[in-house]
Amino acid sequence: MEGAIERKTMEKQVLNSYEQAVDYIFNVPRFTKKNTMADTKAFLEKLENPDRDLKIIHVAGTNGKGSVCAYIRSVLEAAGKKVAVFTSPHLVDVRERFIIDGEMISKEAFYEAFQVIYNLLDWKELEAGEGYHPTFFEYMFFIAMLVFKKSAPDYCILETGLGGRLDATNAVYKKELAVITRISLEHTEYLGDTLAQIAGEKAGIMKENTPVVFADTDETVTQVFLEKAKDLSCMCFPVSKSHYTLLNFKNKSIDFSYNSRYDYNVNIHLNTLAKYQMENCALALRAIEVLDVDREISHKVLVKGVEQTYWPGRMEEVLPEIFVDGAHNADGVRAFLETVSEDDFEGKRSLLFSVVSDKDYACMLEKLAESGLFHRIYLAQMGNYRATSLEEMKRYLSKYYRGEIVLYDTVKVAFEAVKEKKLRDERVYIVGSLYLVGEIKEYVNDDKL
Repeated sequence: MEGAIERKTMEKQVLNSYEQAVDYIFNVPRFTKKNTMADTKAFLEKLENPDRDLKIIHVAGTNGKGSVCAYIRSVLEAAGKKVAVFTSPHLVDVRERFIIDGEMISKEAFYEAFQVIYNLLDWKELEAGEGYHPTFFEYMFFIAMLVFKKSAPDYCILETGLGGRLDATNAVYKKELAVITRISLEHTEYLGDTLAQIAGEKAGIMKENTPVVFADTDETVTQVFLEKAKDLSCMCFPVSKSHYTLLNFKNKSIDFSYNSRYDYNVNIHLNTLAKYQMENCALALRAIEVLDVDREISHKVLVKGVEQTYWPGRMEEVLPEIFVDGAHNADGVRAFLETVSEDDFEGKRSLLFSVVSDKDYACMLEKLAESGLFHRIYLAQMGNYRATSLEEMKRYLSKYYRGEIVLYDTVKVAFEAVKEKKLRDERVYIVGSLYLVGEIKEYVNDDKL
């Protein structure tokens, strides 16, 4: 949703409500263009540099960014800190992107910040088809900075939207810490078609003399990070599989041992089925240790903060034995299948899948089909304009899958069918897109009203 190719002329409108402001922002891609980092920084200055009053933790990566943000936030809050978090995308309500003290910002705060930005735009230039207008994501980022500055948090966590080096969030002046999660091939049309190129874009969030924590999962990627860190005199804290050990995986929870940077182990309990969260949690714990230079945060607080973490849409049980998971690329599907194949469930499994068209859905469907884990696969047509067609998904799935394939024109109809057909000894997984997860959660929430 970053922007369209063609710039159109614009006229200033009278927008009197939160609802009108949200509608305006969601229509931004129709008329704006991709801006430069210089544009973003210049407009931050126009907003009087709200980022400069914030202690920023910046998180980039391909998979796990949101989860890492959630774990860091929860531990800091357990330690008594006030934390503001900017993440994307949202699942149901756009205000999910802006969390302060564990709560979404108010509609009033969103609208007030929206108006500050809106009124600072050069409307004479825009009416002439020129001048600067924020993209969808830039507008969201600016709202976050204005609202967060006003709330004066102890820490501000920013998740990148796409990439790192040229991401709007990278326009901030300084950071306390950079964190980079697992890297895989995604958005190759923007970030490069090799892991080294993508790692180079993600490494762009590093700032001079600012410590960096990163997932040490690939030699090529790690080398890119180390070289960039050396150029910028950044202290490096790599986290690999050697830093955590699975202890127990049953009853829809995980126990693992985290190897601290101080050479002792901490036993951690995760309320999730998702084994991939061990890596994300370990990254977050290392980030906390790097931030906590005076070692004020005790083991007890670390354990409590992790156990209290809630991050919707990541192997989340929305109804009994119905799980949604945000796996939305090939590496995410790999991690999802690893979790499913090793859980302690003994009944049948089925899958509801949908995906947006700019993902490597052929590879995703091949992995899901060849796993042999699902006796039935439902395909649903999402309402999102980027959604892949049913025919296209079925075409690829049919190459590898010999089980039952069921097609539905909408996610809602598919979800109703899933609930109706579900056997007593069956577990259902819903994966492929965070937009799909958002639609499902909205239906579940509506049913609970």
